[in-house]
Amino acid sequence: MPTDAVPTDVERHSPAPARTGVWLVGARGSVATTAVAGCAATAGGLHPPTGMVTETAPFAASGLPALSALVFGGHDTASCPLPKRAEELEAGGVLPHGLTAAVRAELAAADAEIRPGGPLPGDSRPHDALISAFAADMTDFRDRHGLSRVVVVNVSSTEPAPGDEALAPSSLYAAAAIRAGCPYVNFTPSTGLYAPALAADLAASGLPYAGRDGKTGQTLLRAVLAPMFLQRALPVRAWSGTNLLGGGDGAALADPAAAAAKNAGKNRVLTDTLGQLPQGQVHIDEVPALGDWKTAWDHIAFEGFLGSRMTLQTTWQGCDSALAAPLVLDLVRLLARAHERGLSGPLPALAFYFKDPDGEGSAALADQYADLVAFGTVLAGGAA
Repeated sequence: MPTDAVPTDVERHSPAPARTGVWLVGARGSVATTAVAGCAATAGGLHPPTGMVTETAPFAASGLPALSALVFGGHDTASCPLPKRAEELEAGGVLPHGLTAAVRAELAAADAEIRPGGPLPGDSRPHDALISAFAADMTDFRDRHGLSRVVVVNVSSTEPAPGDEALAPSSLYAAAAIRAGCPYVNFTPSTGLYAPALAADLAASGLPYAGRDGKTGQTLLRAVLAPMFLQRALPVRAWSGTNLLGGGDGAALADPAAAAAKNAGKNRVLTDTLGQLPQGQVHIDEVPALGDWKTAWDHIAFEGFLGSRMTLQTTWQGCDSALAAPLVLDLVRLLARAHERGLSGPLPALAFYFKDPDGEGSAALADQYADLVAFGTVLAGGAA
């Protein structure tokens, strides 16, 4: 509209487009930083939405919030500002050259909305006080920005499974999401919403939620290959794997208890598809020099006609943050729309995104994709 033009009545009184909040637990980590920078770059037309399934044709009519309508905040115990973290990722080849400068304002705006996480060493507050403080941060974020809703996404480092009745840190944030009335996504194998102590509040909340542990590499490939062996009647004798990774995830998974929590999801796709877990183990080795890049090898021993012994070996090399960030943005949009439509409880149709998904559906990626597309029709207003 020209600067001297007088706005019409429609323009004066048209409401501002609804905006959706994204509250990232682990908001200064590599995945969160890549998601914030990538959303800004894609919304601004600087890069195409590569890897975002919600930007493909089957979801065009699903009523998902626009990328430009997403507002970011979160919790973290780290202090490195997002623009600085983005510069580090750019230097490591995770983000393209020049992107940090192009989206610095968006990164700074998101960083200004990051609140201290916890519990930090020396913090003696009881769990309920921590949960209330985290929930207050989420509701304050929603109220100050006039957001229609806030989707909470756990993208923090993997934690070991809790060994007692105490709530793990991931469960404190999940409880805060329930208390604040926020849909929740657990992109990690950590306990989160699955703590027994949260079951009653979760059931009464009426909130949609999805998880657990984003499927970005080795397990994604397993979800494609395992059904192939089953459908071709080729018995799998053994399936072994090795992961080499650095960065924060590599450091976290150097803890055997955290690695065990991670591997449980990696093995589920084989058990669910093949009916049993084949011989072999998955090893996770920390290699700090790799940074945010990872390599995964699989060695599959299978049996052919007349007992012939054969093998298939695969190598997957990728950048974990670049693989995960578009999935995080997908899940935020899908959960926001599900909440808008009044859906509640676990969303098994989102199994496509997870190693250890809710529900007992197929572990085959093709079947999960079909379920996801059907869910897109439900979000558009079609029959469930």
